[in-house]
Order: sequence, then C-alpha cells, then structure tokens
Amino acid sequence: MTRHSSTVPAAVHQQVFVYGTLLRGEVNHGLLRGARWLGEHRTQACYTMYALGAYPGVTRGGRTAVSGQVFRVDGAGLRRLDRLEDFPRLYDRQLIQTPYGRAWIYLYRGDLRDRAVIPGGDWRSFAADPDSFRSAGVRGTRDPKNPRYRQRQDAVANAVAG
Repeated sequence: MTRHSSTVPAAVHQQVFVYGTLLRGEVNHGLLRGARWLGEHRTQACYTMYALGAYPGVTRGGRTAVSGQVFRVDGAGLRRLDRLEDFPRLYDRQLIQTPYGRAWIYLYRGDLRDRAVIPGGDWRSFAADPDSFRSAGVRGTRDPKNPRYRQRQDAVANAVAG
C-alpha cells in the first residue's frame, strides 16, 4: 500500500480512479478538465462504499468491488483533486492496480457512525435508484466539497460581513 505526499510536480502524469462526484456527468467532474479518460474499472472486492450525503466515501475492508473510471491527470489536476477530497485530512490516497496501470483511489478517513452502506459499490446505480435517499432531491443539493459552492458561500459570508 503506497501513500503519497501532496507535492506533485505539474509535469508528472498519474492515474486516478474516481467513483463518485468526479465521474463523467457528475457535479465535480469539471475538476478533471485536461485529464485523459482511460476507461471504466471495477476494483477488487475488498472495499465498503458509504453514502456520505451528496457524495460517497470508500474504505478498505469489506467485500465490495467499487465501480468507477480511470483518468490520467497531471500534477496540477491531482492537486485539484487533493483539495476537493481534503487530502490527507478527510481522505487518504492509495495506489490500486487497474487495467491502465496503477491508479490512486481516495479512501475516506472520516466518521462512519450512522452512515449507510452502498452494497453494490456503484454510486451511479445508487443515485439513480428512485428508492434511494440520494436520488432526485439530493442530486440537486450543492456539494459542500465543490469549489464553486465554497466560493459562493465565501461571497455570501463576505457580503453579510461587509
């Protein structure tokens, strides 16, 4: 299990495996601008996926294979993802094997008390299920990890304070 520091040169390209709001078509996918899509991947069945509200978190341990996508990013792209995932405080980053080579996966480190497990390891299927509590209504919820959301919140706070 390899861990990485947050200092990555901009010219270095690495693979990253995404499984939630960074997937194509999801709210945070724009942070992957300039990244090269390599393809779909399903991990080994050794994880647990949790519903954390507007986004998922994955932990090592369990019997679930996680569905996602692999992208090649440069150092600047990886740093954007690290900021989104609040690495290394809220998420850790570890290397996994994929058909496209080794890729970083973000593993959740926060409190899991009262968090629902997503048994299939597929965020999109969970989100699309009309019976899931994350479906339509939550899909429209602003993700507090999204930088645009944070900028809007900062602007509102500054306007109120000003």
